[in-house]
Amino acid sequence: MTDITRFESGFAQRFQSIAEALRTQRARRSIYRRTFDELSMLNDRELNDLNISRADIATIARQAADQA
Repeated sequence: MTDITRFESGFAQRFQSIAEALRTQRARRSIYRRTFDELSMLNDRELNDLNISRADIATIARQAADQA
């Protein structure tokens, strides 16, 4: 392989890795946002029924995104 071919191949692999990381991050952000928004729409009584405090919503949404 020539140096140019190796460079192009390495560049393509790095680009694909970056693109995949961005797709993964976007998917996780979407899960976080959806979870956060849905829990935020619940009133305090509904949250209490689920044993969730309003202060825990961000943590729960982050955990949901991390598990995806």
